Amino acid sequence: MSTWLVTGGAGYIGAHVIRALQAAGMQPVVIDDLSHGLAHRVPEGVPHVRARIQDRAALATAIREHGVTGVIHLAALKAAGESVEKPLEYFTENVGGMIDLLEVMKAEGVRNLVYSSSAAVYGTPAENPVREDAPLVPENPYGETKVVGEWLARDCGAAWDLSWVALRYFNVAGAGSDDLGDNSVNNLIPMVFAALDEGRRPQIFGDDYPTPDGTCIRDYIHVVDLAEAHVAAARLCEDGQAADVFNVGRGQGSSVREVMDVISGVIGTDVNAEVAPRRPGDPPATFAATDAIRERLDWSSSRGLEDMVSSAWRAHTLER
Repeated sequence: MSTWLVTGGAGYIGAHVIRALQAAGMQPVVIDDLSHGLAHRVPEGVPHVRARIQDRAALATAIREHGVTGVIHLAALKAAGESVEKPLEYFTENVGGMIDLLEVMKAEGVRNLVYSSSAAVYGTPAENPVREDAPLVPENPYGETKVVGEWLARDCGAAWDLSWVALRYFNVAGAGSDDLGDNSVNNLIPMVFAALDEGRRPQIFGDDYPTPDGTCIRDYIHVVDLAEAHVAAARLCEDGQAADVFNVGRGQGSSVREVMDVISGVIGTDVNAEVAPRRPGDPPATFAATDAIRERLDWSSSRGLEDMVSSAWRAHTLER
C-alpha cells in the first residue's frame, strides 16, 4: 500500500482528499498546524502531525515514521485579494514552504508529488475554454506563487527525477458529507450563506460584463470530483516519471447570477441579491478546457452545480 502525506489535510479540500485516498486503498498521513484547518476533519486512525511544513524536522520525521511514498501538497495561503496587501507573507508561506517541502522530500528519497495549483495562474485568459498551454499571466501575488510552485516542481523533476503533477483548480464548491462544509469567507457559495445568516442581501460584483447576463462566468467543480482527481494524479506519479499540468474543472461556465438562482431554488426562497460595483481584477469569464485530464488520467467531473449547492447547504445548516 502506498502512503501519501497530505499537507493541509485538515482543511476543506484536504479532508476530502484524505477520504478519496482511503477509498482508493491508499494510506493518508496529515501534516497540518491547524492555523486554518479543523482537527475533526481528520478521520480517526489517520496519523496527524500538528506542524507547519516549514518545520523540516517534523516533516522528515513524519515521512520516515510512516513510510511516506508521495506528497499531496495543499497547504498554502489562498486569498487573492489578501495577497495584494501581503505579498511577502504569501511568497514566504507558499514559495518558501514549497522549497522546504522539496528539500525534505529530496533528502528522504520521496519522489512523487501532486501539487495544488490554481486557475489564478492564467489571470484573464485570452480565450475560453482556457487550455493548459495558455500564457501564464497571473494578476495577483497569490497566482504568482502558484506559478513559481509549478516551476519548482518542473525544475526538481529535471534535476532529481521527481515525478510530479500540478492540478490547476477552478472554483471548488460543495461537500462530500455534512461535516465537511466549506467555511471559507472568500468563496461565492459560502459568502452567500453567510450573508443570509446575517440578514444581509448577497452581493453580485458587477452586472455589466460582456457575458449573456452581465455577471462573471466561472467554472465550478465539486470538491469530491476534485479529490478524486488527486487520486488519479497520485497514481500517475506512481506509475512512472510524470511531469504534467492539468486543469480541474467541469469544462463549462456558470454565471454568478445563475449560481444565485440555483441557491434560491435549493433553499426555497429568493436570495434577493443586490448588485455592487465590480471588484478590480475580476475577469469576465474563466472556464477550463478539460481534454488533457480526461485523456491522460481518465478523469472527468460527474457532479453538477445543483449537487454542489445542495450539499454545501446541508453542511452549512448542520454547522450553524
